[in-house]
Amino acid sequence: MTDMSSSSIIQGCIIAAGHGSRLRADGYRVSKPMVPVAGRPLIDLTLDRFRAVGIRRLTVIINDTSDDCRQWLRDHAGDLDLDLIVRTTPSSYASFQAVVSRLVRVPAVITTIDAVMPVNDFCTFVKSATDFAKDAIALGLTEHVDDENPLWATLDVADGRIRQLGGSHGTHVTAGLYWLPAERPAEPTTSFARLRDYLGWLVAEHQPVCGIVLPCVFDIDRARDIAAAEAAGFGRERGNWAAHERG
Repeated sequence: MTDMSSSSIIQGCIIAAGHGSRLRADGYRVSKPMVPVAGRPLIDLTLDRFRAVGIRRLTVIINDTSDDCRQWLRDHAGDLDLDLIVRTTPSSYASFQAVVSRLVRVPAVITTIDAVMPVNDFCTFVKSATDFAKDAIALGLTEHVDDENPLWATLDVADGRIRQLGGSHGTHVTAGLYWLPAERPAEPTTSFARLRDYLGWLVAEHQPVCGIVLPCVFDIDRARDIAAAEAAGFGRERGNWAAHERG
């Protein structure tokens, strides 16, 4: 893994404010960012991906009940310029707005905490996104579909643009990974209940929204997702931290 020199002007954001109710139903008692994959918390895996591309300036949002994650960040993220937001938000769109409001006018990479992928694929996403026009938004896409409610995307392979987002089918599904250019689209005049509704609005409004296809991204919502990611060898790229026990 090699730092990308161009990434020094890019900011990173991590959306980790969800409660992980399905993981709790499966027996996990830590906050969602602290749920382990191969013995390493999701937040640890996510921070390593940003480190790999040389992004040290990060905004992270967690909810009010994630004291374990707040302590972990205090102990393990001292090498990062971390802007931590502790706020319980009503929706994924509200969390997205919260982190975006802290960005200066430079490109930004935003990821959800439950998107697990190899570090090299994350690097590929960032490198590919920097090659788009300065006003293009980019979404990570994958053909790996193992989600109860996937967000389908129809990708035009001729120019890399997403032509439709949402519905019951498409060529790919979104992967919880987003690129925002320094010059962002105008703010909508209405609010949205979910982040996916906002993204769908961008596509419907014919904003330049491109797709970057990644081989395999796991969406960690249930215990079975963790087992699948571990079986695929994810989370083992830098050795294990001490495992956080299930309740």
